[in-house]
Amino acid sequence: MAGDDEDYVYDEESGEWLPAGELAQRRAAADTIEVRDAVGNLLADGDQVTLIKDLDVKGAGQTLKQGTLIKSIRLTGDPQEIDCKFPGIKGLVLRAEFVRKR
Repeated sequence: MAGDDEDYVYDEESGEWLPAGELAQRRAAADTIEVRDAVGNLLADGDQVTLIKDLDVKGAGQTLKQGTLIKSIRLTGDPQEIDCKFPGIKGLVLRAEFVRKR
């Protein structure tokens, strides 16, 4: 086994001994959360989205209308929620199912 000096690490999830590099890749892939909009487009930090329906904003006494542009979203780590900035509303979090990538 010349050239195979990589350490093997026990993976408790699978019960296997894996090369350390392969285990690191598996864990990185598991940590990556895909957030998709209402039509299935993949969302990323900094994307612009448009609302696909009118939304009442709890605590703000305001309604965001369908077609409203939200600039520069931020992913939260939850596959269904995105953090947004909108004038007059602090800490706005929207469900990904109500937006479409622009």
